[in-house]
Amino acid sequence: MRISQLFYQTLKEVPRDAQIPSHQLMFRAGMIQQLASGIYNYLPLAQKSLRKIETIIREELEKKGCQEVLLPVVQPAELWEKSGRWGYYGPELLRFKDRKNGDFCLGPTHEEVITDMVSKVLKSYKQLPWNLFQIQGKFRDEVRPRFGLMRGREFIMKDGYSFDTDEEASKETYWKMYEAYTAIFKRCGLTFRAVDAATGNIGGDMSHEFQVLAKSGEDMILSCDSCDYAANAEKASTPRTASNLTAEGQLPLEDIHTPGSRTIEEVSRFLKKDGSDFIKSIVYMIDDEAVLVLIRGDMEINESKLQTLCEANAVFLADDQTVLDVTGADTGFAGPVGLRKEIKIVADYSVTSSLNLVSGANRNDYHKINVNYSRDFKADLLGDLSFASAGDPCPKCAGKLEEHRGIEVGQVFYLGTKYSIPMECNYLDKDGKAHPAVMGCYGIGVGRTLAASIEQNHDEDGIIWPMAISPFEAVILPLQMNKEEVVEAGNSLYNNLVAAGIDVALDDREERAGFKFKDADLIGYPIQIIIGARSLEAGDVEIKIRKTGEKKNVPLDEIEMFVQKFIREEKEI
Repeated sequence: MRISQLFYQTLKEVPRDAQIPSHQLMFRAGMIQQLASGIYNYLPLAQKSLRKIETIIREELEKKGCQEVLLPVVQPAELWEKSGRWGYYGPELLRFKDRKNGDFCLGPTHEEVITDMVSKVLKSYKQLPWNLFQIQGKFRDEVRPRFGLMRGREFIMKDGYSFDTDEEASKETYWKMYEAYTAIFKRCGLTFRAVDAATGNIGGDMSHEFQVLAKSGEDMILSCDSCDYAANAEKASTPRTASNLTAEGQLPLEDIHTPGSRTIEEVSRFLKKDGSDFIKSIVYMIDDEAVLVLIRGDMEINESKLQTLCEANAVFLADDQTVLDVTGADTGFAGPVGLRKEIKIVADYSVTSSLNLVSGANRNDYHKINVNYSRDFKADLLGDLSFASAGDPCPKCAGKLEEHRGIEVGQVFYLGTKYSIPMECNYLDKDGKAHPAVMGCYGIGVGRTLAASIEQNHDEDGIIWPMAISPFEAVILPLQMNKEEVVEAGNSLYNNLVAAGIDVALDDREERAGFKFKDADLIGYPIQIIIGARSLEAGDVEIKIRKTGEKKNVPLDEIEMFVQKFIREEKEI
């Protein structure tokens, strides 16, 4: 590509909302344009990198026997109603009606559509396994789209779905996909960790996220300093169990008037107690059921763990009227003793480990003191509902957990029969008996992978691309466009490299040398081939390696061999 013909424009300034390096640099390098909040045009430089990522994805998936399909973006509500997710997915699901008043949505994911499609073809166990994938645009109506391609509303995603006969076969497929994802992100030149993760709205009971390590990452990752344990902060655990409190030291239960004190901070000041002396009591809606959730006062409820523990489709805070109906008091005065209505209680292990705690009294402006587990209340369900943190013991060994920041670029899920049962995706076994297919789900954020690469690979001058996903592998920079020998050398070298299969750009613009150098560093071409009149007299050209800044003179007749060797070695790293 001759840069004089390339559709792009480098910029000195970026929009004020471009807060992280990838967002800033993709604007400045002329890779993206914002069309609306969280919605972007991808210009040729971005598109070339995206296509290279997609090629890597396709090659590695095809090695595992995956087959590519393409499904509609617009999905009918009836499929989501059949799976049970139409009422649970939340406001990120963009819903609309067609001219016949039918309910539809823009697909944020395709579990329902793919399962429906397979159910129309699947008849016998002999047809399985199947592993189908697509690379396609998705839409999620994010409440706060930000960080460019990191959290947009419209985005490019590879989503895949496997169908097997039983759990053993499905989990074997799961680990094959784990291996494929590992290979994909290695080939993309990324430093990443695969971590144990929560399943969220997708569902299932086993999942791993692939997190690119970067200081700007939104996700907190906890990993052991001694073993291979690693997990997203939403899923990370630490060894904890229920405690058996003895009656010794338990004081009588009392109601205390706490006027004007509603929050744990306010009541702790009023009673001169620490947050760890309290039970935090919060009414949640677990699917359609009001549930009281308890945790020690100095801790926060991990809603992902709560959803998993309760095997729920959705978890969200109850409204004030529901709290009043259940407790008999306003929000802020709930507690496990003396509820107006008998409801399910779900508790973190922490409420079982301390004596004489403080809780709401289910009565405005009153709290109870000396509340003790077992004596005064019991939980219907106990578990780990807290966030692990750095310094906590590892759940697998004697090591300690450490914190890292990460950007999620891919996730694999074991779904089981969550979708195949309601969607009636069944096969007949050898005896003619029907069984639901056992499923897995596998996603990669293609645009996110592009942005995450920039977050991990940049400096103050611009992008430093991994060779495998760089828009161009090399750029030729003729410095004196008014000198015939420089122009001819540039054109000749360009034609030779193109013929050799090298993805090369030629900066044939009538611009100053300094301008070309700045653009080359900003865009991040891995190899810069600098042709100047003086070096040509000696039969050399200068090579600059963007990643290291290293410069060397190479004979003109050896450039092609040098560039091919360098590209090959970089892609093998």
